[in-house]
Amino acid sequence: MSVPVKARVSTGLPTAPRGVAVLGSTGSIGRSTLAVLGRHREHFRLVALTAGRNLEEFDAQVAEWRPAYAGLAANLDGTRYPTGPDVLLEAATHPDVDVVVNAVVGAAGLDATVAALRAGKRVALANKETLVMAGDLVAQAACAGGGELVPVDSEHSAVLQCLSGRDAGLARLILTCSGGPFREWDTERVRNATVEEALRHPTWRMGSKITVDSATLANKALELIEAHHLFGLSYDALEVVVHPQSIIHAFVEFCDGSVIAQLGFPSMELPILYALTHPLRLPDAGVRRFDPVVAGPLTFEPVRTDVFRALGAGIAAGRAGGISPAVFNAANETAVAAFLGGLLPFGRISEIIERVLDDHTPAAAAALPAVREADRWARERAGEYVRRS
Repeated sequence: MSVPVKARVSTGLPTAPRGVAVLGSTGSIGRSTLAVLGRHREHFRLVALTAGRNLEEFDAQVAEWRPAYAGLAANLDGTRYPTGPDVLLEAATHPDVDVVVNAVVGAAGLDATVAALRAGKRVALANKETLVMAGDLVAQAACAGGGELVPVDSEHSAVLQCLSGRDAGLARLILTCSGGPFREWDTERVRNATVEEALRHPTWRMGSKITVDSATLANKALELIEAHHLFGLSYDALEVVVHPQSIIHAFVEFCDGSVIAQLGFPSMELPILYALTHPLRLPDAGVRRFDPVVAGPLTFEPVRTDVFRALGAGIAAGRAGGISPAVFNAANETAVAAFLGGLLPFGRISEIIERVLDDHTPAAAAALPAVREADRWARERAGEYVRRS
């Protein structure tokens, strides 16, 4: 997979508005995407919308945007929309769509990404599980269909912006994380954290699953695996540092020791806009301008890997490669869902992930069926551990 690297300040986008599909439109990334599109209607037109189960908000979005295609990925009865998993594929491959913003949460976003890339679309990827589960297969799909992958995650967007025009000599990436709500808590207090406490993220406002992932630091493991596939670096050249202010999103180090960082107040709208326009840029009055005085002192800390063990488990899965990252992702999704449902203590999330990874037999991720089978097996095994809790 190659990430385009040439960037320039320009408004030289195509004269005709680019067609956009938003997958997961009622989630936090989906809503932010619609806000960005609303400020740039002369450059983009919304062609397709999909959501999960939030029918009331979806109805309002469809009424406002009147897309050519609208569907619900969940199997719901009594709606006027197409429903089911195929909805994502229909939207992602719609002939009038140029850019697919994949904001679907979890493994459900994989097939849509692959289909869009095979159809020659640009995928603005906020669904990190896609690359975690099947990074090599996603790269093959992009090569086969001529599609293009541009990251939306703030950390990976930061890396891309730092690299654009200067990718030669890339040596190391340092991704930042806020440390989550439990950054200063002792081990025992973290183990017994409640759902309400886990959802109280200090700097970002996100959906419940990714917010819990940020509290366990599983999210940072997913991002490291994603960075490995996006930028072609070994895991030895990928690091994480705790940065409570969430102002610097990534550091990029080159072979001569030079380091470039990307800064900005916490907001997903800037990386969304950049994913839509890369390698060009558009002025956007809706993005908060940076003020170093307001940002104040910036501090950094090492990750407490002994407390936040999901990070180490995810990195180990990434190093193992093959189906192991898919197993990590599925075990994590299952454990997080159980925690949010009141079936599992917070401290058991990382423990279940570790146990499922210990139980699985590493194998190559030779094709999507192998990845799906690994995903199914890991969910089943993690469910067994949940039921024993």
